[in-house]
Amino acid sequence: MGIESFKILDLFSGAGGFSFGMEKNKHFQTVIAVDFNPNALATFKYNMPNTQIINGDITDPKVKDEIIELSKALEVNMIIGGPPCQGFSLKGKKLGLEDPRNYLFNEYLNIVEKVQPDVFIIENVKALLSTSAGWFKNQIIDKVHQLGYHVEYGILNASEFGVPQARERAIFICCKEKAISLPKGNHNIVTVKEAISDLAYLNSGEGAFEQDYINEPTSKYQIERRKNSTKLYNHKASNHSALAIKKLSMIPPECGKEHLPQELLGKQQFSGTWGRLKWDTVSPTIDTRFDASSNGTNNHPFLNRSITPREAARLQSFDDNFVFIGAKVQIRQQIGNAVPPLMAKAIADKIYNEIGVDANYEH
Repeated sequence: MGIESFKILDLFSGAGGFSFGMEKNKHFQTVIAVDFNPNALATFKYNMPNTQIINGDITDPKVKDEIIELSKALEVNMIIGGPPCQGFSLKGKKLGLEDPRNYLFNEYLNIVEKVQPDVFIIENVKALLSTSAGWFKNQIIDKVHQLGYHVEYGILNASEFGVPQARERAIFICCKEKAISLPKGNHNIVTVKEAISDLAYLNSGEGAFEQDYINEPTSKYQIERRKNSTKLYNHKASNHSALAIKKLSMIPPECGKEHLPQELLGKQQFSGTWGRLKWDTVSPTIDTRFDASSNGTNNHPFLNRSITPREAARLQSFDDNFVFIGAKVQIRQQIGNAVPPLMAKAIADKIYNEIGVDANYEH
């Protein structure tokens, strides 16, 4: 028995990090991607042209009907996605999943109910598991059980799956057939240096949407990310102000704002601002403002600039042939909001090993 191929509906797909990672296992294919952001979907379609795209709001009954009809026509048997959950706070506890801010969560589960996939995955912020002593988490588990699924959940740290970044996410794997536990990491840490040292030559304002590689790869990780790419895309440095460059020039390699004189610190209270990445460890979480020199610890380990979109994509574990389309602000959102592909691949591998056609399947 077992499932030969997993046909995925990707809800809240963004630019496609989750799907791109899943498709690294040849038994998984995303057949439909849904998002309300047309810029993110343009990137998705560019990189995964065989996927049917639905641009719309899943709370719109017409859009929802289209998703459900197309899912049935294309024999979707798996759903993935990270529904936004604004209401998962102490304030929202009174209403729980009925809180109107969690409607997208309910819409996601409603589509699960209509499509009846063999497996679905909920991906979300780590705090979801602990808020209100796990009260929201228990609400989700109850709802999943009501739908007739086994559920296993926990926190995955991307750095344990070959991603050079300490990004933690809550993951629920829900399966009709049996409980599937989360994948175990291998603890083989990939450092910032292993991820991006071959790209360390641009100064502020330099680079282009498309260019030739200048340096040879110097690590296994770089070789893997460059494997299917003949050109380098999205490696363009922010055009920082003269003052920002002056500040960065005063910060030694791998250090932070503790080296700036008081008069240059301004009003920023946060300890992590103006920080440089450290070569020999993983990056902190890549967010949607990684290209601003004053934002967190996103500056290059030694060059006087923040990291480029391509460097951020490398730290998220995107391959170099994954090209981001759109304006600068759109691209940084696409990268910062993405599920790291190598973490997604680990989840796909685990699911296939449990219920795929080659698994030791017992009924």
